[in-house]
Amino acid sequence: MSRVAKNAIKISNDVECSFKEGVFYAKGKLGQSEIFINTNYKVNINDNEVKVIPINEKDKDPNWGTTRAIIANTINGVTTGFSKTLELNGTGYRASVSGTKLKLELGYSHDINFDIPEGIKIECPKQNIIKLTSINKEKLGAAAAKIRSFRKPEPFKGKGIKYIDEYIFRKEGKKK
Repeated sequence: MSRVAKNAIKISNDVECSFKEGVFYAKGKLGQSEIFINTNYKVNINDNEVKVIPINEKDKDPNWGTTRAIIANTINGVTTGFSKTLELNGTGYRASVSGTKLKLELGYSHDINFDIPEGIKIECPKQNIIKLTSINKEKLGAAAAKIRSFRKPEPFKGKGIKYIDEYIFRKEGKKK
C-alpha cells in the first residue's frame, strides 16, 4: 500500500486543473501543461485538492505513487517552475546563448552547439554558469544531463560541467 499515493495534492486558487479522457490538464501563471494518465487510475479534482484513485483494488501498485508524483510535479511546474544550474570548471571553458543555440567551448578542437529544446529557457549570467528553467521537470532534467554529458567532471582536477550543488569526489594523483 502506497503512503505517497494516498496523500492529496493541494492546489492554490490560481491553478486550473481538469481531467478528461485519460489526460490531466493544469494551467497556471507560468503556462499550461498536459500529461497522459495510466488508464488504471482516475483523478478526482475537488475545490482545492487533487486525488489519484485506482479503478480496481489490484491496481494499488508502485505506479499509483508515481502517477501522483507526476501530477504533483505538473501542478508545481505551472505555479513555481523548476530550475537547474550548471557550472563549468576548467581553463578556457565558457558558455554563451545565441538565439536558439547554446554555444559551449569545452577544450575540444571545435565548439559544441546545443539546440535548446522547446519549453526550456537557458541563460548564462556568467561565462561559466548555465541556468536552465522550465515548467516540465522531465525535459529540464534531460536537457541538463545532455549538456553535462559533453564534458563530465573528472576526479583528478575537477574539470568539466557539474551541477552547482554536486560534489565531485577527488582522487589523489600519481606519487613518485
